[in-house]
Amino acid sequence: MKVKAYLEITMKIENANRPAAAKIYTDYRDPFLNTIEGALTKDLLIRDEDVQVLHGFDSIEHAQAYLTSDLFKNDVFVGLKPLWSADPEVKIYGLA
Repeated sequence: MKVKAYLEITMKIENANRPAAAKIYTDYRDPFLNTIEGALTKDLLIRDEDVQVLHGFDSIEHAQAYLTSDLFKNDVFVGLKPLWSADPEVKIYGLA
């Protein structure tokens, strides 16, 4: 399948908390790819000013559905929330 939509979550995470955030990314990468409908890719992007997780999906609908999934709400979100220094920015992009 080909990526047709991206879910981008941009988080402000202090340098001291970045190893913990990277562990959450690593711990949930395979469950995301193996159990979330339409999930195709997941990449961690690190910049001085923020951390982004870029999720590739086969449709915008599947990208939106992931945000309400048990994996996101009960595991990923719960693990990352204490690490944020500001609310995350969430964007979904469709590919032309």
